[in-house]
Amino acid sequence: MMRTHSFLTVLLWSSVFYVVHVTPSQKRTNKHSHSERITGISENDGKTLHRTKRGWMWNQFFLLEEYTGPDTQYVGKLHTDQDKGDGNLKYILTGDGAGSLFIIDENTGDIHAAKKLDREEKSLYVLRAKAIDRKTGRQVEPESEFIIKIHDINDNEPKFTKDMYTASIPEMSGVGTSVIQVTATDADDANYGNSAKVVYSILQGQPYFSVDPETGIIKTALPDMSRENREQYQVVIQAKDMGGQMGGLSGTTTVNITLTDVNDNPPRFPQSMEHPIVRSPESAPPGTPLGRIKANDPDVGKNAEIEYSISNGDGSDMFDIITDKDTQEGIITVKKRLDFENKVLYTLRVEATNTHPDPRFLQLGPFKDTALVKISVEDIDEPPVFSRPWYLIEVDEDAKEGSIIGQVIAQDPDVAKNAIKYSVDRHTDLDRIFNIYSGNGSLFLSKPLDREETPWHNITVIATEINNPKQSSQIPVFIRILDINDHAPEFANYYETFVCENAKAGQLIQTVSAIDKDQPPRGHRFFFEVVPEFAVHPNFSVVDNKDNTAGIMTRRNGYSRSKTSTYLLPIIIFDNDYPIQSSTGTLTIRVCACDSRGNMQSCSAEALLLPAGLSTGALVAILLCIIILLVLVVLFTALKRQRKKEPLIISKDDVRDNIVTYNDEGGGEEDTQAFDIGTLRNPEAREESKMRRDVIPETIFQIRRTAPLWENIDVQDFIHRRLKENDSDPAAPPYDSLATYAYEGNDSIANSLSSLESLTTEGNQDYDYLSDWGPRFKKLADMYGGEDSDRD
Repeated sequence: MMRTHSFLTVLLWSSVFYVVHVTPSQKRTNKHSHSERITGISENDGKTLHRTKRGWMWNQFFLLEEYTGPDTQYVGKLHTDQDKGDGNLKYILTGDGAGSLFIIDENTGDIHAAKKLDREEKSLYVLRAKAIDRKTGRQVEPESEFIIKIHDINDNEPKFTKDMYTASIPEMSGVGTSVIQVTATDADDANYGNSAKVVYSILQGQPYFSVDPETGIIKTALPDMSRENREQYQVVIQAKDMGGQMGGLSGTTTVNITLTDVNDNPPRFPQSMEHPIVRSPESAPPGTPLGRIKANDPDVGKNAEIEYSISNGDGSDMFDIITDKDTQEGIITVKKRLDFENKVLYTLRVEATNTHPDPRFLQLGPFKDTALVKISVEDIDEPPVFSRPWYLIEVDEDAKEGSIIGQVIAQDPDVAKNAIKYSVDRHTDLDRIFNIYSGNGSLFLSKPLDREETPWHNITVIATEINNPKQSSQIPVFIRILDINDHAPEFANYYETFVCENAKAGQLIQTVSAIDKDQPPRGHRFFFEVVPEFAVHPNFSVVDNKDNTAGIMTRRNGYSRSKTSTYLLPIIIFDNDYPIQSSTGTLTIRVCACDSRGNMQSCSAEALLLPAGLSTGALVAILLCIIILLVLVVLFTALKRQRKKEPLIISKDDVRDNIVTYNDEGGGEEDTQAFDIGTLRNPEAREESKMRRDVIPETIFQIRRTAPLWENIDVQDFIHRRLKENDSDPAAPPYDSLATYAYEGNDSIANSLSSLESLTTEGNQDYDYLSDWGPRFKKLADMYGGEDSDRD
C-alpha cells in the first residue's frame, strides 16, 4: 500500500523536488526532476491546454523509534524549485503530530522530531506539506502528502498472558504427559528482524518437568511421580526474543503444578493394632458401639474410602461392624445380647477393603488388609429375666374369686441367683381384679369377671430382686376372658307390628330376630316358640326360620278393630349354648286399616267414629265448629263469674236450709245443737277453732288460718275449697268431722244414713253392713252396729 501511494505521487506531481532521506547513518540524498509541458486541443473551443510538472516530489521518510540523542532527530527537508532562496516562500506542515511531534522550519523546510517515538504506540504518520508565497499568500505548489514510518528496535521483552499458571496432573503419569501450555507475546515488529521471535525454556522444575521451546507446552520428565511423596511443584518458565540469542529480552512466569491422587495404595492396619482388646458389659443392648478400629490409607478422597467387615471369628454372629464415612473408621457394635455367664471372650477378624480400586494398579497387590480383634465381656448385676417376652392367659368369666388363673416365671441371670419377688403394677389394674403371689408368681382373682363388660385385661407384672430392689424388670400379661353362656337372648329391636283387618290366614306380618351378649365359639343359634300357655294361639303363630329369625303368621281371616284393637303375643327365645338360656319377649300387634295392597292407613280406634267417606274439607269444618263452641263456652263462663251473686237464702222454703254439716256424730233430727246454718251464710265464722264435743282428741291440732272469703261467695265453691284444703292438710285429724257436705248428689247405693224419712223403727234397722264400709265408718258401726250400742 505504501509503494502504491508513492508511485501515484510520482505520476501526479511534476515539479522538481529534493528528497532528503534520513537513514540510520543520517545521510541525505536529493532528487531532481525536469519540467514537462503537455499541449492539447479542446473539442469545444480549440484552445491549447498546458500541464506543468510540479516542482517537488515526495518519498516516504523513515525514523528510528526510541531515539535518545541529545538533539532533536532530523527527519528530512522539503524544497521546491520555486524557492529562490530569497525568503519569499513559507513552508507549512499539517497532519499526524504536526506541530507537536514533528516541527518544520518554515523558511528552510527542514523537519525534526520533537519527541521520542514508540513504534508500538504508532508505527506510521501521514502528514501534508505546502509552500506559500509570503507576499501574496498564494500557494506556489499544490499541497502534497507524505509518510513518516517508524522503524522498530528490540525494546519490548516477551510477556506471558498470565503472571501465574495453575495446573494439575494425576500422579503416576508417564513421561511426556502434557501438563499445560504457556504463551508469551512480544510487542515488537514480527516482520522486522528477530525482535518478536520468542523461545521458551525452563528455569526451575527440572528434572521433573520440561517445556517445548516453540509451543510452550509443559510435560512430565520423570516416571511414576507419587503424590504421597510430593504433591506440589513450582515450575519457572522463561520466554526470550531474538530467537533466544544473546542480547535478546526475556520474561518469566510461574506454573504451580499439583499431583492429583489415584488409588495406588491399599489400606493397612497399624502393627500396634494386631490384637486389640475391646471390653463390653454384658448388659449392652444390641446396637451399642464398643470401640473403633482404623486402617490407614495414604490416598485421599474416594480413593481412601474403606469398607469394614467381619470375615471370620467366633463372635461374628454376636457383633457387627459399621463404617464411619467421615473418619473412615470401623465401629464395632453389639449384634446380640451378651451373657457373661455363657462366654467371656470373643475373637473377630476384621477386614478393611478399598471401595473404589483402580484397575491400573491392581498388580500392586490386594487392596485390603485384616486384623484380629478380641472382645472381653464384663459381668454386671442384671435385673431378673422372664421366661417369655409376654404372657397370654385365658380364664373363664365364671371363675371364682381366689382361683389361680396362671403363672409368670423370672430368674436372676447372674451367678448369685438372688431370690425374686413378684408384684402387679396397679397402674395397669386400677380395679384390683387380679393379684399375684409374691413368692412364685401365681396370678389369682380378687374380684369376679364379666366378659361382656371387659373381654380383655392387660396388666404388667414386676419381678424384683429381694437383695437389690433396684434390679427389677417388667413383663406384659394379656388376660383373655372366655365367654360363659350367662345371658339370655332377647329381641334385637322393638318391633311395631300390625295386622290388617282384611288379612288372610297364613300371611306373614312380621319377621323378628334376636341378639345375645354372649359370644359362643360356634356362633349364635336361636330358637323361637310361643309360650306354652299360648301354644295354640287362635290368632297368630310363630314359625322358626332356622336362621336366627322367626316369622309371625296370621291364623285366621280378618280382624276387627272395633272388637280387639291390640293383641299381645308372648314369644320364648332359646339359645343353643350350655347352659341353655331363654327369655320371653312380648310382641304387641295392632289391628289397622289397610288398602288393597296391604299398606297401613290407620291404626287408631278413634278413626272408627269418623264417617267412611268424610273428606278433608269436612274434617276442617268440623274442627272449626268445635273451636267456636269452645270459645263460646269460655266466654259464657267468664260472664257468669262476673255477674253479681244473689243472696244465698232467697226464701224460707229454700231447700238448702235442710243441708247439715256432719262435723260430729249427732243425735238425730231432734239435736238442734249439732249444726248452725249460719255458718253457711257467714263463712268467716267457720274460721274459728272449734273442738269436737263428743270426743276428746289426744292431740289438739292447730287449725290453719286461711284468707277470708267474700261474703257473697257461692256455697258450692266454698265447700270445694274447704274440702281441698282439708284433704291436703297433713295436720287434719283422721276423722270425718272436717268434711263438709254442702249438697247431696246422686242417690247413694247405701241409701240415706239419716233417720229422716225412715219408715221403719229403730228396732227393725240392721246396721251390721257399716262394718264393711271401712275405717271411715267405724265410729257409726260401733254406735249402731251392736246391741250394746242400741241399749246405750
